Amino acid sequence: MALVSHPTSTADLLHTASQRLVRTVDSLDGDAWARPSLLPRWTVAHVLAHVALNAEALAGVLTGVAHGRPVSMYASQDARDGDIAELGAAEPAEIRDRVFASVTRFSDALAALPEDRAGERVERTPGSGTFFPAGAAASMRLREVEIHHADLDAGYAPADWPDEFTIRLLDHVAGHFTDHPAGTSGGSGFRAEATDLGRTWEFGTGDATVTGTGHELAWWATGRPAYPGTTGPTSADGMLPRANAI
Repeated sequence: MALVSHPTSTADLLHTASQRLVRTVDSLDGDAWARPSLLPRWTVAHVLAHVALNAEALAGVLTGVAHGRPVSMYASQDARDGDIAELGAAEPAEIRDRVFASVTRFSDALAALPEDRAGERVERTPGSGTFFPAGAAASMRLREVEIHHADLDAGYAPADWPDEFTIRLLDHVAGHFTDHPAGTSGGSGFRAEATDLGRTWEFGTGDATVTGTGHELAWWATGRPAYPGTTGPTSADGMLPRANAI
């Protein structure tokens, strides 16, 4: 039976996801912070630095909109990258405190956003031309928390994602898929069939079909290779199309 796509509020899903992340962070020993994550060139500390800074940036956006003074999410891409590098090199206790504080900071900012300002657009970085409505911040944050929690490779995997989040993630990546001819910078279209969810998603237009569990498909559709210890999704000809990285 197909699942209802979004029966639980984003805020409730995010609260639960954030608490799971906090428990994982609290369980990390000293050596774990310097271990490579599943993201190239980033340690566990760098991933968690990004998670904390992302929450702070989104909270700043929401607070600015709430007070009628919209601000961009980051001052620049270089500033964003530099902040991650700096915090990622800090002592684990400092990063842990920033992660924990950022969870509360974002939650408070989200609760304070007036409903009539949720549609106000904000820019990711000044002059980038990449905008998003303030009301999308909760969904953006939910993806950051769940995906990067799994990126830590610290005992929480895509298989642990709630089905509701898996469906939301597949809805998002399918809806933002860039359909380009094979061999160009984008992906060629395909259909994704989730064997455990009774659902299919159309990624652009194309004849290929990719099959797997929902969480396998969702993880792979973010542009990542199969999660450690899993085989990932499959296709009839053994050749997986290319998905867009997020």
